[in-house]
Amino acid sequence: MPEPSPFTSRRGLLFGAAAVSAGAVLTGCTSNETDDGGEPAADTRPADADKPGKQVTIGYAGPLADHGWLNAINDQAKNRAEKYSDVTLEVTEGSNDTAQQIGQIETLINKKVDVLVVLPADGKALTQVGLKAMRAGIPVVNLDRVFNTPQAYRCYVGGDNYGMGLNAGHYIGEKLKDKPDARVVELAGLDNLELTRQRTQGFDDALKNYPNIKKVARQAADFTVESGQAKMAQLLQAQSKFDALWNHDDDQGVGALRAIEQAGRDDFLMVGGAGALSAFQAIKQDNGVLKATVLYPPTMAASAIDLARALGQGKGVSGLAEHEIPSSITLYSAVVDKENVDEYMSTGFK
Repeated sequence: MPEPSPFTSRRGLLFGAAAVSAGAVLTGCTSNETDDGGEPAADTRPADADKPGKQVTIGYAGPLADHGWLNAINDQAKNRAEKYSDVTLEVTEGSNDTAQQIGQIETLINKKVDVLVVLPADGKALTQVGLKAMRAGIPVVNLDRVFNTPQAYRCYVGGDNYGMGLNAGHYIGEKLKDKPDARVVELAGLDNLELTRQRTQGFDDALKNYPNIKKVARQAADFTVESGQAKMAQLLQAQSKFDALWNHDDDQGVGALRAIEQAGRDDFLMVGGAGALSAFQAIKQDNGVLKATVLYPPTMAASAIDLARALGQGKGVSGLAEHEIPSSITLYSAVVDKENVDEYMSTGFK
């Protein structure tokens, strides 16, 4: 019998010839069903989902750690894998070069790893290599930057970029809802990335709920400290007065705060993005303009390892009724301010 394809069921029982003999297995898939006696069917979820199982080799193709959040992503994946005695992690060097990353993933495919976790430098450009892995029978967990087709991955796990903007906008909106003719500005990230456009769209949609607030300026930076400082200086020079700033990224926010301090400005509130430790510390101190940040949790990489392990071992996910892992998981972008910052301090990345 051929190896089951990752395009089908995790166990390979729901499609083709194997389904003929699978009736007994399929009848108990939903714990709310009743048996012939009218009693609830037994809960068939994997009770041992978190216990050591068969050995699984996970290939991890992550990004070049040239940014605090990206470095945190890699650390989260490695640290999570070390938690499991039944997981071996094959890690590539990490690259923002598309051709190089494709080569690294093809090497992992040739090594016949059990599962792949991939954070693509460019989701569109790496779609074909994701498809290649899936067709080779290697399930792919697509992390953060999504491939062009769901056929290129078994499961997607990532942050909510639209939700980041939405929650940042609502936070600012509630702070300024009683202020007539309130003005806000936005320090965005790289405009050639879809995630940046999603964050801006969410922010704009949230502000529509507050007719007294107008976005008067937007400047795109490059997710770096240097660009944050330079672009924020331009915003400050162009806008002599505004009431709130939303900055998409806490790394570039370090530079933005430098520009704000150099300009001697403290007449507005600032909301950051991602969840850097430096941002949490500034929020806790509460002696500057930074009052909150909206999370984009790098813990998604740890979750990707959990999901890859479950796929490799043919298990469901502990805490969920379904036998199969979900096809998509989107993390929530919580707002962290001085009221709840202590809860999140341990998750802040450097």
